[in-house]
Amino acid sequence: MSKRKFGLALSMLLAAGTILGACGTDKEKDAKKDGTTAPSESTEKAFSVAMITDTGGVDDKSFNQSAWKGIVDYGEKNNLKKGDGGYDYLQSTDASEYEANLNRLVRRDFDLVYGVGFLLKDALETIASQHKDNMFGLVDEESDVANIASIMFKEQEGAFLAGAVAALMTKSDKVGFVGGMEFPVIERFHAGFVAGAKTVNPDIVVDVQYTGDFDKAELGKAAANRMYTSGVDIIFHAAGGAGNGVFAEAKERKAVDPDAYVWVIGVDSDQYEEGKVGDANITLTSMLKRVDLAVMKTAELAAKGEFPGGEITRYGLADGAIALADSRGAIPQEVLDKVDEFAKEIAEGKIEVPEKPTK
Repeated sequence: MSKRKFGLALSMLLAAGTILGACGTDKEKDAKKDGTTAPSESTEKAFSVAMITDTGGVDDKSFNQSAWKGIVDYGEKNNLKKGDGGYDYLQSTDASEYEANLNRLVRRDFDLVYGVGFLLKDALETIASQHKDNMFGLVDEESDVANIASIMFKEQEGAFLAGAVAALMTKSDKVGFVGGMEFPVIERFHAGFVAGAKTVNPDIVVDVQYTGDFDKAELGKAAANRMYTSGVDIIFHAAGGAGNGVFAEAKERKAVDPDAYVWVIGVDSDQYEEGKVGDANITLTSMLKRVDLAVMKTAELAAKGEFPGGEITRYGLADGAIALADSRGAIPQEVLDKVDEFAKEIAEGKIEVPEKPTK
């Protein structure tokens, strides 16, 4: 329990003692006509939660959006309203806004504040060190600061399954990976995808390109254009907003030629809607990273007084936090069965997926 909450509880206890002393044993004021005692209203403050996004925005159809879903789900489950005292978010359009946005949420007295994305680590640690009685959550990066709970994922496990699907479904034996920036979290996607593809077919060609940015869709589109032109027919992206450009390129090609065999594997959230092209769809599947579940679970622990501050929690296939989305019939059952075998072996520790790509 934080000092603030302890002080609140103590004040309530003292106030309750004063009221009881003044009223003595006179309960008639609270008695109902049927002789029962009316319940007193609870004055305990609801546990409030908020987050700030990285520059990808809350509606990035991916990572931030999944985190926001977890906060909304927590709020609705606990009958909270959007805004002060309930749940909310602030959107960052530039890295220079991270600290200011975190400070705004602290001043608005939210009990738990999340920084969503590894790019927010420095800003979150700065603010957390200034507000040691507040609780913070950091998604996708590790921190040993006592009032920060680090939420990590085994992205390589889900990416392995995506790579296996790509290798089993390609017609050209050339698949691609488009990453955003070369940071450890994106490299886990990269390493897992290559490992999965190579496990199915050691001779498969895996084209890897990084956009160097998570926001610019045009960079993702350009990377996808180069790949599809070279013969790649399935691309897995882990590039945030830049990944929207991968979808755009595939959809343009499908619109021009309805028989074109071009696919995209989405990331973080189910990106099926992003792949619609008339009556067709170029989303083969998506690697789900259930940030929503992890964010909600951390909030529930904190609300119970079990905040995992200073700890690192890793979520993977065995936790149900990593999975592949429903392919809506795009993937044959025999391929799905093979992928399920891989998933079981990974969850049981029979397959150890690398976290770093081999150069």
